[in-house]
Formats: sequence, C-alpha cells, structure tokens
Amino acid sequence: MNEDGITISEKDYLRIKHLLSFQKSEDFENLEIELERASIVSDNEIPKDLVTMNSKIKFLNVQENKEMIITLVYPSDSNFAEGKISVLASLGSALIGLRVNQEINWMFPDGKSRTLRILEIMYQPESNGHWHL
Repeated sequence: MNEDGITISEKDYLRIKHLLSFQKSEDFENLEIELERASIVSDNEIPKDLVTMNSKIKFLNVQENKEMIITLVYPSDSNFAEGKISVLASLGSALIGLRVNQEINWMFPDGKSRTLRILEIMYQPESNGHWHL
C-alpha cells in the first residue's frame, strides 16, 4: 500500500476518471494528481478502513478540532443538507482513498489549507457486500 498517497478501488478510479473527462481539468487538478499517484486495488482487495465511494465517514478538521460525518457520493447524489458530499467537491476530493488515521493537507477554494484526519469508517459498501454502489 502507498502510505503517503491514496488507495482507490479500480471501480472508483474508473468512474471518477470518467467524471473528470467531462470537467475542465484545471478545476480538479488536485484530484487528478491524487488519482495518478494512487495505488489501485481490485474491488475484492479493498481494506475495511478505506474511504471508498458511498462510504459514510467520520473525520477531523485538525486546525478547527472539529469532527464531521459525511457520506462521499457522486455528483448526482450530492445533498449538503443530508451530509452527502460529492467527490468533485474539495472536501470529497480530499477524503477519497484515505484510510483510518491517515491525514491529508488540502487546499480549499477559500485559499486555506486544512489538515483532515480520517477517524472512522462508519459504513463502506464493499465491506458490506454492496457491490452495486
């Protein structure tokens, strides 16, 4: 596994790359860089502590010492009021492919860099046999 980078399932990698092919690349440069240096694993090799698409996760914004719970979704399913954050949003792009206790420093649209740490995977489709998500 890539300790400094992200790990992503082959299915998520292909779906996100497909989404990005319809976007202006400069808007999602950080996500594209992370995907290119990611370790890609087959769907049946996904660790239970990995943030995958449709995972419900608890993470910490280290600078603000604030815990949040979100579900990482594709853009068509995003709903901020329900805590469903798109993988194409800055927050979603920062969290995809991280593992429990892993941190990332990410630049947000407001120009501030934030350190985020994964605290818990509350639900992951793959570990629950929900392969259709």
